[in-house]
Amino acid sequence: MKPDFDVVIVGGGAAGIGAARRLAASNLSTLLLEAQSRLGGRAWTQQIAGLPLDLGCGWLHSAEKNSWMEIAKASGVALDRRRAAWGIQYRDLGFSAAEQSRARRALDDWTQRLTAVRDTSDRAADALEPQGEWNEYVRAIAGFISGARLEQLSATDYLAYDEASTDSNWRTPSGLGALVARSFPESMALRLATVVERLRLAPEGMMLETPAGAIGARACILCVSTAVLAGDALELPAELDPWRDAARTLPLGRNEKLFLEINGAAPFENETQVIGSPRDASTASCYIRPLGMPVIECFLGAHSAHIVEEQGTSAAFAFVLDQLAALFGSRIRTCLRPLASSSWGRSPFIGGAYSYALPGHRAARQQLAQPFDQRVYFAGEATSAEQFSTVHGALDSGARAADEVIEALTRSRAAQRMR
Repeated sequence: MKPDFDVVIVGGGAAGIGAARRLAASNLSTLLLEAQSRLGGRAWTQQIAGLPLDLGCGWLHSAEKNSWMEIAKASGVALDRRRAAWGIQYRDLGFSAAEQSRARRALDDWTQRLTAVRDTSDRAADALEPQGEWNEYVRAIAGFISGARLEQLSATDYLAYDEASTDSNWRTPSGLGALVARSFPESMALRLATVVERLRLAPEGMMLETPAGAIGARACILCVSTAVLAGDALELPAELDPWRDAARTLPLGRNEKLFLEINGAAPFENETQVIGSPRDASTASCYIRPLGMPVIECFLGAHSAHIVEEQGTSAAFAFVLDQLAALFGSRIRTCLRPLASSSWGRSPFIGGAYSYALPGHRAARQQLAQPFDQRVYFAGEATSAEQFSTVHGALDSGARAADEVIEALTRSRAAQRMR
C-alpha cells in the first residue's frame, strides 16, 4: 500500500519546526504531528496580564551563530541586544562584592579542573574543591545551566557546551516561544493534539499509530524529548532499542520558571538580578523587571526545580517569596503576586527541561543523531554535539535530519526510476 506521506515529523518543537522549514522547500509530501494543542514544545510564550512571558527558553544564546537570528530578522521581529545582568547581585544584597568575586573565581577554577576530570571519572562533582567555600554556589550555577546535579553530569559534555558558547545572549521582546511557533511553514500539513502511540516498521516505510488512526510514511523524523524517547508512552520497534538506550543516558534536567507580578511601589529596578542564597545549591535566581516588564522572572535549577514537581507551584512561589523577602525585606510581599509558572517536569509530552549527558556517555549524542535504515531519523537538542540545551541547537538538528531524509528519499526515487 502506498504511504500517505513521504515524511512524517513527530513533534512540533523547535527541532520539528526546523525540519518542517527545510522539507517545505522540497518536493516531499510532509505532515507534522504534535501531541499538544500548540506548537513550540519547550519554547512557549504565554500572554498573561498583557505581557509576553516565556515559560520555556527565552534567550537567543550565542547570538553570533544562532540560526534564529536570521529567522527573526526575516520576520521583522525586534531583538534586544543588551548584556544580561546575570552574575551581578543587585546592590550586593546578601552577597558582598568580595564574596561575588571569590564565588566567580571558584566557578572558573571548577570549570578549569573539569579538563582533568573528563579523562578519569568524567563526573563533574569530582572537580569540586574538597570542602570548598563556594561549592554550593558552583552546584547552583551549574544546575541553572545544565539542569543536573554534578554527581550525574558528564564533565566532558559540560565542557563541550561551555567551550562552544559565547557571551552574546539576546532576547525577543515579543517572546522567543512566539517566534518559534510562528516560524512553522503555513504550506505544510499539521495535526495538533495528535499523539503518536506506536511506531511500526512496514515494507515501504513505517506506520505511525494514533488514536485517530494509522498514518503511513516512507520515513519519519522523531523530534521528541529524550524522556519521551526513553519512556513507555511511545512504543517503538525493538530495532530502535539502541536509540532508546542512548536517550536514557541523556536524561532531561530539571529547570522551572516562576513569574511574580510587581504591583505598586517596590524597590525593584529594571534589568537587575539577585541570587537568593548563594551558599545554598537549592536557591533561586531572580531576574527583575526583564525588558522593563513589571515582573520578576524566577529561575529554579537542578536542586530547587524539584519543588515544582514534588510539592507544586504554591510551594515554589512561597520558596521564592521567602528568598526575596530575606534580601529586600518582608514589605515586598505586599507588592508581589504569583502570576505564572512552568511545570516541565510534570508534562507527559516533554518530561523535563533539556538534556545532559551522564558521566561517560558524551558519545550518546552522536549515537542518537544517527538514522535507522533510511526510515527513522532523529532530531532535537539532545542530538546536537555542542549546542544541546538550546533552541537553536534544536532548530539546527531538525534541519540536519531533514537534509538526511531528502538525500535518502531522492536517492531512493532515482534508483527506482533506473530499474
